[in-house]
Amino acid sequence: MSVVAKMPAGQPGTVWFVGAGPGDPELITVKGRSLIEVAGAILFAGSLVSEAATRWAPPACVITDSKDMTLEQMSEWLVEQSSRHAVVVRLQTGDPALYGTLIEMVRPLDALGIPVGVVPGVSSAMASAAAAVESFTLPEITQTTIFTRIEGRTPMPPGEDLAALAAHRCTLCIFLSITLMHKLEAGLRAAGWAEDAPILVVHKASWPGEEIILRGTLATIKQQCREARIVSQAMVIASPTLGAREWPELARSKLYDPRFTHRFRKASA
Repeated sequence: MSVVAKMPAGQPGTVWFVGAGPGDPELITVKGRSLIEVAGAILFAGSLVSEAATRWAPPACVITDSKDMTLEQMSEWLVEQSSRHAVVVRLQTGDPALYGTLIEMVRPLDALGIPVGVVPGVSSAMASAAAAVESFTLPEITQTTIFTRIEGRTPMPPGEDLAALAAHRCTLCIFLSITLMHKLEAGLRAAGWAEDAPILVVHKASWPGEEIILRGTLATIKQQCREARIVSQAMVIASPTLGAREWPELARSKLYDPRFTHRFRKASA
């Protein structure tokens, strides 16, 4: 049975920002689950995080959904709960460091001397590649992956428009942009990507019973998404590595090539 961690006398509790992962509750880290098991209070992002991720919480734990709260209200909640509990958990989708409000939420806690900790989580980008059995990198194809988004209500800094990033012809993991596919297509075309360039879209990667995987091309993917009625919670991956499982040949990894010497193995003929 889980037991709520005891509050140190005269000290505020620690607020932990825990990555809940992409959707499947079992993809939370062992450390994240361990913190949930002793948490006195949990604030979870109900619009993106499955409530099932809180199932390991102790019976006495205060559990609140933040989907209708402002940043100020969330900060006030965390401050208040840290005065009552030794362990307070802010449960966020994916990884707290990626497209979240980690720094905005930490700064008020820092100002009050409330200790914080961060537990990383599995990003939806990784879960999408796993769902489709794809790799972001392949020898002699690309060794670079860019995480980005299309400009919407949040502006992009100078030099970070999709056309500029896509010009590198590496793997692009495009977050928060499924409703802006027309801009995504325009950016890839402006960078010279071919109409038959492979595109992968994964909706609710790893969510039990809800995951949808679409494979298409630059020319077809927008219509495919429209037909599948995918309008939220989707990862778009554009990459020269997509579909490599079906290629007739692949460049070999040097690490496992018998002709390659490293400190654990000598090359053989």
